[in-house]
Amino acid sequence: MTNTAFNTACELIDAENALDPNIELYQSVSFPKELLYSDRMFEKLMNFEPDAPEEVKIASKAQHICRWKIARDSYPMDRVGYLKWREDLKKFHAKTTADILEKVGYDAAFIARVTFLIEKKQLKKDAGTQLLEDVICLVFLEFYLDPFVQKHDREKMKNIILKTWNKMSEKGHQHALKLPYSVENLQLIKEAIGA
Repeated sequence: MTNTAFNTACELIDAENALDPNIELYQSVSFPKELLYSDRMFEKLMNFEPDAPEEVKIASKAQHICRWKIARDSYPMDRVGYLKWREDLKKFHAKTTADILEKVGYDAAFIARVTFLIEKKQLKKDAGTQLLEDVICLVFLEFYLDPFVQKHDREKMKNIILKTWNKMSEKGHQHALKLPYSVENLQLIKEAIGA
């Protein structure tokens, strides 16, 4: 596909995410929450794997597209409800992205591949899914770990970190240990992974 199609797809994904009514403050600037997340995902991918395939680039930008449209509290507030919400979100993100890619002129095989990636199929077996998952985990550790630390006790946090760690590749682990954490959070990570 041409660069123009890729750029147009990215612009359309950004336009959707810019509609997020939830605002996040970062370095004293207000951003629509999912637009900021999308930018972080893409930047982290380019930093982690500059030669990533085009379908992974698009999947990284669209990972949470229009996430606010399916509220967590519209599902039962238990583990089963949480897992159902996550599953429905993946399908919704994939479908929303597929519609954009079709509009831009991507072929069915490319769209199917992006859908496969956003739905995180065959983690640990598929190189593209693993790459996307590494980036998701790295973005979580760099930008979203601290808010979690404020909300949960130490043991729960160690459990969350270990689950995140176990989803990552060895390359992801190497990269994760070089992220700019606070001294306390780096200590917490090391305790969680037994380093």
